[in-house]
Amino acid sequence: MANTAPPEAVPEPEARESFPHEAPTGSLARRMMLIAAGWISILLLVGGLALDHTLTGLVTRNFDEQLGYMLTGMIGSAEIGPDGEVFFIRPLGDQRFLEPNSGLYWQIRGKGHEDFPSRSLWDRSLDVPADHFDAQPHVYDSHQFPGETLRVMERSIILPGSNTKWMFTVAASRVDLDEQIKMIRAILVYSFVALGFGLLLMAGMQTWYGLFPLRHVRRAIQKLRTTGSARVADPLPREVEPLVEELNALLEHNERQAEEARTHAGNLAHALKTPLTVVMNAATAKAPDLADTVIREAAVMRRQVDHHLARARAVGRRAVGQSRADVWPSLEAVLRAVERLYDQARCDLDGNHAAVVALEKQDLEEILGNLIENAAKYGGGSVFVTVDAERDSRLCQIWVEDDGMGIPEAERIRIFDRGARLDSGKPGTGLGLAIVRDVVEIYGGSVELDESEDLGGLLVRLYLPRAIA
Repeated sequence: MANTAPPEAVPEPEARESFPHEAPTGSLARRMMLIAAGWISILLLVGGLALDHTLTGLVTRNFDEQLGYMLTGMIGSAEIGPDGEVFFIRPLGDQRFLEPNSGLYWQIRGKGHEDFPSRSLWDRSLDVPADHFDAQPHVYDSHQFPGETLRVMERSIILPGSNTKWMFTVAASRVDLDEQIKMIRAILVYSFVALGFGLLLMAGMQTWYGLFPLRHVRRAIQKLRTTGSARVADPLPREVEPLVEELNALLEHNERQAEEARTHAGNLAHALKTPLTVVMNAATAKAPDLADTVIREAAVMRRQVDHHLARARAVGRRAVGQSRADVWPSLEAVLRAVERLYDQARCDLDGNHAAVVALEKQDLEEILGNLIENAAKYGGGSVFVTVDAERDSRLCQIWVEDDGMGIPEAERIRIFDRGARLDSGKPGTGLGLAIVRDVVEIYGGSVELDESEDLGGLLVRLYLPRAIA
């Protein structure tokens, strides 16, 4: 079934639509640096807080252990005198207990007894309630002295020879402890700020060095444009190789399309040259049958133009993207058209109703139309079409059989040439199978000719790529 659609109009260069250049989506280097800066900040903050908690806790525990040693010494030195009051059988070793307001204090308190304080308290006393019992040392901070925060440890003891619950208390100023914590935190801040800047600098250098191969790709593409090279052959890292392979595949695809375009242009020029020569000779000789000659040769040229336009449209549709076409509806539409043209032909369908191929619907119907029309025209009246005659996950096999004379095996390759005909007694152009072969190959399929075992005529095996689900 020849394609008789009028040639598609090609827009003038000045009328072509110009698409605006889309804004870039951002810098890869900036994205990588933002991600690195974010993670570095989070990790340093979490790590700094954890380290601060650990170190300050360690220093505080060490400070409390010193208070614990003093409290244990107090309890070990305490006795009950004849008057029922507590006293030390030996003096405490730290000289600061004897210096007024030294920052280190002790005190013993019992209900119904006077407080027994260290000399360092002078005229003050530790505000420690004696109405509760702490079996284990109890540590807390106290602000009872103006301008002096105390770290206090207390414990309740019942001394031998007395029923009184004595509260032994040791208190020390937090000045030294807070100074140590302040120094630790300052060291942490300076260290982590320096570490953060160092990590950011390293991330920046890593980003610059890691993205450097992309500059090689840019220079390689520039080299393609300026030197006319056909491939990117510069050695590049493995991570960039897939990009370069896709780029080379695109260049090869474009080169192949350009070569196809040149071939089609040459073929069309060659096909039109002979009819034009015949018309020119007839016109020059003022032949009496000039009008008939012009009409006949114009029809030949029109068929050649239709053939090459069909190829051009198939190439253009293939380049647009993944095409899809349902085989069964297209077959039914083609069979209805063929049966109207050849009312003596009987066409039957069988096979997979759900087959979908990766072709444009117009190209699929043109392929099927040429094959089924040839089967109806040159066969004996019976045409049988089978969809998925042999199951294949990658290719859809469509068989078109007729009960005609068939094609000798020696002629099955030549018959695909443009203008090749075995039966010149019936009207035709000899372009049907050529169009089928060219369009099928453009989509990555193939076509084969064989002898039909059931009908005895020609068997055309059509292999078309399946559409991706």
